[in-house]
Parts: sequence; C-alpha cells; structure tokens
Amino acid sequence: MAQVKVYGIAERLLPVRDALSDVIHDCVVEALQFPRDKRAHRFFPMDAENVRRPDGRTDAYTIIEITMIEGRTVEARKKLVRLLFDRIHERIGIEPRDVEICIQEVPASDWGFRGMHGDEIRLDYKIDI
Repeated sequence: MAQVKVYGIAERLLPVRDALSDVIHDCVVEALQFPRDKRAHRFFPMDAENVRRPDGRTDAYTIIEITMIEGRTVEARKKLVRLLFDRIHERIGIEPRDVEICIQEVPASDWGFRGMHGDEIRLDYKIDI
C-alpha cells in the first residue's frame, strides 16, 4: 500500500497533473514492483503566495510525499527516488532541483484499508523487495 501526495503551485501543477500521476505511478510500479492497478494519488494545487520555496527554485517547485508500508530495502527506495527525478525531468520537464521527494514508511499495523488492519491483509504484491 502506498499513498502519494503532490504539492505545487496551481498554475504549474494542474496542467501536468495527469501526466505527472502517470510518471509517478510508472516509477512506483518499476521500483517497488507494485501492481498497475494500485494507484492512490492526491494533488494539492496551491496559490503561489502559500508556497515558500528555497532559493534557486522556480514556480515549478513540486513536493512529492510517498507514505507506504515499511519493508522495502534502501536500494528499492533509492531506485524510486532516482527514477522520479529522471523521469519527471524527461517527461514533464521539471528540473530535478525543483522536485523534493520524501518517503515515509509506516508499520503495517498502523494502516487500515479494505476494512482491516494492514498487518492482517493478504496483499497481492511483495513488500520486502
């Protein structure tokens, strides 16, 4: 299970939302071996005055937060981050300096979905990759 939140300035984020969702999902499927039908993305377009960004970042500044059940190796998580930087740049045109990614892992027991606790559900994909 993974939940993705994407924050950015509305004027820049909304026109690329669908394509960005596709890129993020492709990267998650490849790096974490997720099934293609497991996509849970939420977009948070913001007014420019509500986005404070570090020096050197443009109005394309985009923050991606990925919360998932713990268990992936460091290598798998690093592969995901690298794929995101590279493919967002290639397919969407956002420079890597304008993308920030944070992966948060949560114990399965702290998840609830499909009416059950995450540590009680039989998943149709592996977590320990």
